[in-house]
Amino acid sequence: MAGPQQIIASLTPLEQARALLCDSLAPVAATAMPLAQAEGCIAAGLARTGRAVPARDIAMRDGWAFRASDLVGASSYAPVPLTGAPRWVDAGDALPAGCDCVIEPDMVEQIGSLAQAVGESAPGANVRRAGEDIGPDDVAIAQGRRLRPLDLLIAHALGLATLDVCRPRLRIVNVPSVCATTTEFIAALARCAGADVVCVDAPGRDTASIASALDVSACDMLVMIGGTGAGQADAAVTALAQRGELQAHGIALQPGRSTAVGRIGACPVVALPGAADQALAAWLTLARPALDRLSGHYICTRAPVVLQVARKIASGPGMTDIVLVSREGESWQPIAVGDLSLRLLARADGWLAVPGGSEGYAAGTPCSAMLFDNDVV
Repeated sequence: MAGPQQIIASLTPLEQARALLCDSLAPVAATAMPLAQAEGCIAAGLARTGRAVPARDIAMRDGWAFRASDLVGASSYAPVPLTGAPRWVDAGDALPAGCDCVIEPDMVEQIGSLAQAVGESAPGANVRRAGEDIGPDDVAIAQGRRLRPLDLLIAHALGLATLDVCRPRLRIVNVPSVCATTTEFIAALARCAGADVVCVDAPGRDTASIASALDVSACDMLVMIGGTGAGQADAAVTALAQRGELQAHGIALQPGRSTAVGRIGACPVVALPGAADQALAAWLTLARPALDRLSGHYICTRAPVVLQVARKIASGPGMTDIVLVSREGESWQPIAVGDLSLRLLARADGWLAVPGGSEGYAAGTPCSAMLFDNDVV
């Protein structure tokens, strides 16, 4: 009877595995991305704008442009005759020279060739001042931030056609299995994290077939999904060792213990289990931090939220346990320890990791948790 192709002899602490994977990584070279394609990418650095937006005072509504001091005391009971023709502006027009406010259309009455104001205003009323949207010394788009629709609006206002982004090229190799949907899930998470993702299927589950798909010539990071266990048909880790360097197989992580990390040349490689819950745990704690390094996202730190845990979290020593939490007021309510089932994920607002050297947290302990936000659910 055939035995296992790859055996986990011992477990590597999560922190050690993450250091092996991430410590030598630096952001990839910046590339200019058209605005229509830049959303979700990581900004490579637009520091100071050097220009004001708007460049001049502009009208914020349709109406009559005036100098406010010329309207002092004007009302329907005491109209102020106008010495010249009133000047009409549409919303977005630059204000005529000498004007500092815009009044409503019905605040000017036309009587034959004469005009009079029947209401007063204040300087700046219905006006967007020059530089009020963006000042010349403002940091408009921070380096290391994931580009949002708001950032693209700012770029349009600045007259930019492209933005410099760090967009790592991620190759995902799917090892054929019953867990093919896991690959689609991880690919979607990677795209949300700003990666340029290419997915390929290994032609088979044997070592040679998987190894043939581990092409790192056009990628900055490679992720394998499936085939990391000790089953008779599991050969992903053996293929990685054949093509490059296997740094660790078997991580002290629950779920996700059969994860492996390594390198092919200078390219970091993470081999994720095929089960969605185990792949997600390893993605959150290993693959995503590596991708953040490559994209420069760590420059603008994804800050955790620190709240007290509402009740005790128990964890076994020696393993890093992933804990799902929901936010209830100003505390974290633990949902599950080491269990990332779809039913529980749907209830969770975030996650935290209990280190392998800890037996958990007592109720009332301040704990740092990462929000799922739009990255997972």
